[in-house]
Amino acid sequence: MQLDLNLLTALDALLEEGSVAGAAARLHVTAPAMSRSLGRIRKATGDQILVRTGRSMVPTSRALAMRADVHALVQQAQHLLSAQHELDLNALDRVFTVRWHDALTAACGSAFTAAVRDQAPGVRLRLSAEPGADDAELRRGQVDLESSSSRPALPDIRCRHVGTDRLVVAVRPGHPLAEGPLSPGRYAAAEHLTISRRGNLRDPIDDALATFGLERRVAAAGPTAAFALGLVLDTDLVVTVPEAVTRAARDQLGVLTLPLPFPMPEVSLYLLWHQRYDDDRAHRWLRELAVDSITALFTPR
Repeated sequence: MQLDLNLLTALDALLEEGSVAGAAARLHVTAPAMSRSLGRIRKATGDQILVRTGRSMVPTSRALAMRADVHALVQQAQHLLSAQHELDLNALDRVFTVRWHDALTAACGSAFTAAVRDQAPGVRLRLSAEPGADDAELRRGQVDLESSSSRPALPDIRCRHVGTDRLVVAVRPGHPLAEGPLSPGRYAAAEHLTISRRGNLRDPIDDALATFGLERRVAAAGPTAAFALGLVLDTDLVVTVPEAVTRAARDQLGVLTLPLPFPMPEVSLYLLWHQRYDDDRAHRWLRELAVDSITALFTPR
């Protein structure tokens, strides 16, 4: 049945006011227009809804039975379609899935989680390991917020640039590379470690070395920055990592860092989300809190 749902608003007004004229005045329409709406309601329900008794109109038993339900439906529709109310963080009960690079989670995941718990104790976080680029999970709503080193290619994925990092060389204390100036040749001659969940033994560093006619030997690929830094501390392996994002982990382990001896593009950091959350106030609050936690990493020390 094709039913104009605007009739619910008219029916609610008719049942509340008990007259066509009163309902018309309430909804700011003419009495003839409200009379036509009453006629359509009668046809749709198969009931007179309001019947004349003397000089007034009274609701039928069917109208009395449905009055509370009709009013509740109209209120729900108005709430659903009205502008969002102010966000009440104390009452917010929601689960957010955040998928960040492991180094980013290690660097500021604790501070981010603590800030969320402090402001919205009913919110629960799922800090998911990053399996690589997969915008499909953002589009399906399985991931609320994701980190990336590049802007998204899909138009429905939104992004915000939150920082720019530079690459540094991480070695153990006393490593031979820490003695004397570091040249591209000395760097390439060391044994290297890459960070790749997929086990890739090659990354953009190799392309940069190729411009000097140099080639390095990558002895292993580690799945996370934490694993790589731990391995570097116990061996003569060398790993090249983002400076700001891994600073806390390096300081905790006592790993040394050296400047990269050749130019490399800076590493951008973006937060990604699906456009469905653009006007979601709770999601916007989460994004701002994430930005605050991450930008603290890039504060000069």
